[in-house]
Order: sequence, then C-alpha cells, then structure tokens
Amino acid sequence: MASAELRDTRRRISSVEAIKKITRAMELIAAARIPKAQGRVNASKPYSAKLIDVIENVGGAAGEREHLLLERREVTKAGILVVAADRGLAGAYATNIIRFAERRIAELARQGVDANLFVVGKKAQVYFQYRGYRIRRSFLDVTDTPGYGDAVAIANTLFEAWANDAIHSLEGFYTRFQSALTQTPTRYDLLPIIPPEQDAEGPVTSYEYEPSAGEILDKLLPRYVEATIYSMLLEASASEHSARRRAMKAATDNAEDLVKTLSVQANRARQAEITTAITEIVGGAEALAQ
Repeated sequence: MASAELRDTRRRISSVEAIKKITRAMELIAAARIPKAQGRVNASKPYSAKLIDVIENVGGAAGEREHLLLERREVTKAGILVVAADRGLAGAYATNIIRFAERRIAELARQGVDANLFVVGKKAQVYFQYRGYRIRRSFLDVTDTPGYGDAVAIANTLFEAWANDAIHSLEGFYTRFQSALTQTPTRYDLLPIIPPEQDAEGPVTSYEYEPSAGEILDKLLPRYVEATIYSMLLEASASEHSARRRAMKAATDNAEDLVKTLSVQANRARQAEITTAITEIVGGAEALAQ
C-alpha cells in the first residue's frame, strides 16, 4: 500500500497535468486569434490614413472654421480613457496599462486637475473602483473582439461629456501592438483634436466641395475620433492575445517542469517503500530461521 507522501505526490502530479492541459489549450486559442487580430489592425490603417488625408484637404479649404471638437479649453477636468482587458491570465498586460494611466492621473492631481475615468474592460473597472477613483462610464465585454459599433458607443459617450463641459481634455491609454513579442503602453491625446498639417512641399490638389468644406469637416471630425478609438481597441485586442499566449506558454512550460520534479519525488518515495518492504521481509525471514 502506498504511503501518504506518495499518494499526495501522485495527486499533485494529476492536478498539475490537468492544469497543463488547460493552459496548453488557452495558449493554442490565443495563438490562433493573434493573426486575425493583427489582420484587423492592418486592415483599419488605410481607412485612418485616408481619413487624415481628407481632413488635411478639407481643413485647409475650411480655413479657421470653429468646431466643438477643436475647441481648446483651460483644463481643470481631464478625461482619461483606459483600454485594458475583460479577462485575466495574460500576464502583466492589464497591470502595465492601468499603472501607466494611474501615474498620469497622479501627475494631473499634482497639477490640480480632476481626472474623470472612462474604462474599457473589467480589469480596469475593478482596479479603479477598489481604489476609489471616479469612473464616469465603464465598457465591458469589448476587448476580446471589438467592433466598430463599440468604438462608436465609446465615442458618443465621450462627445457627450465634452459637449456638457464635463471634461476639458481627453487622453487615451492603450497598448500598441508592435509584434507578437512586443507591445507598448501608449498615451494618445484624443480631444481637443489637433488638425493634421498639410505638407507644404508636397503636391497641392484643388477641390470643389458640395456641401461646403466647413459642413464636411463637421461630419468628418467625429468620424476621425471614432476611427482613432477603433484603432486603439484593435491594437489593444491584438496585444492582449499576444500577452495571453506568452503567459500560457510560460505556465505550460512551468507545469511540465513541475511534473518532472514531482515524478522524481514520487520515484524516490516508491523506491524508499520498496527498500523498506524488502528490509522487513529479510528481517522476518531471519527471525523465522532462528
């Protein structure tokens, strides 16, 4: 009959093997989602680039036209948009971007600026709620596979806060996807919009506008913010899947190493039991012989 130590070691081996199967499956799922997420990031870039190009041309024709989203204000209330994650098991992915945003909030507090949070993902919501930060709006179940409708919903909430003078500036915090191995916490100024400047050395094209350039610009600026937020969501999603794949691979490798270590312990315990049993048998035989 196996000793208590051997039984406990075997139970641990079984538990680690079961966990390893789960982490391996999650690693494969994340690895399968990375190319799709990366493809969506790359597919969104031409739209954003063309939108910027159109704004450059229309903005030049519109002259010094005023727009609510271009309005510069004295900042006493700052909006902070944090794009984190809804699920865990992605290493330090969510923690890195949350801490990055928190450092900026502390910097604003030292300047006497009140921070109003808009968070994307349950991880950011729980973190900031627990620490007593003011969260104006949370957006959950978005980060895994974000759609353009999610970006529009977020943008509309931000536009409303801007129009009601609830915030005087807006900064976005997200994780920029550079490669499957590199993701960088990034800060981006969303509002007020800083119009892109035309290249004075490049070719200048003359357009006729119907309706007026100013009216077209009024329609384009909200679309520009929506497209920017959508790009942030896509980059963050690709970064999350990459971070989760690395974390699950590390967990699987650690589980394999632990199984090897526990197997050695189990073999030693089993050998000790066999040695003890043989010693008892020999001792008993000698006693009978005497």
